[in-house]
Amino acid sequence: MTALSLNLTINGEPRTFEGEPTLAALVASLGLDLRKVAVERNLEVIPRRLLGEAPIADGDRIEIVHFIGGG
Repeated sequence: MTALSLNLTINGEPRTFEGEPTLAALVASLGLDLRKVAVERNLEVIPRRLLGEAPIADGDRIEIVHFIGGG
């Protein structure tokens, strides 16, 4: 896949993303660990094992929940 400039809404905030149009690339660009997130694209939860294949498109609404350990 080639890099594109996409206008997305990420956790309720408008953002521009430039890179490979997959959820895995988006999560990595945000500095998050793929093993510690849950991702929803346009109200659909995407299984972690599919994030590398899951495409994103201009206008998508993405919600990312980052799990933090501790006690």
